[in-house]
Amino acid sequence: MAQKYAATARTGRDNQRYSDQGERLVAGVVPLSTDKTKVLVIQSSRRNTWVLPKGGWETDEKTAQEAARREAWEEAGIVCTIQRDLGKIPEMRPSGQLSASAPKALYQFYEVSVEREAAQWPEQHKRGRQWMTYVQAKAALAARPELLEALNRSHISR
Repeated sequence: MAQKYAATARTGRDNQRYSDQGERLVAGVVPLSTDKTKVLVIQSSRRNTWVLPKGGWETDEKTAQEAARREAWEEAGIVCTIQRDLGKIPEMRPSGQLSASAPKALYQFYEVSVEREAAQWPEQHKRGRQWMTYVQAKAALAARPELLEALNRSHISR
């Protein structure tokens, strides 16, 4: 079944999935260029830093893959195809950085190929996007070890 692409992004956490240990389940993508020499990163919505497209796996989504593709569309404006499961990555932020609005999470990342970059997408007003080499992305994601781990598990050229 073809994925539907909404004109607006979902908001709130009322429909979020949580693990048995209370971790928020987050699905994300590592979007690689066709030749695997670059990764598409996006600006964080809260700070002027770069992150990978990711977000909560919601209760109406049957799989984490479905949630990851939705997040890729909402945050980065890309239509993508999942190429590889990069596995689960546990929360790596220090406990002092966790809060009610940023609870402990369990990340599930997928390496994806980008089929299309849209000119308009749901979160374009608050997120830029940029293609980076591995070296550039490694530096940009250094403050987010869970995102760097996802990048390192991908097949990007180093």
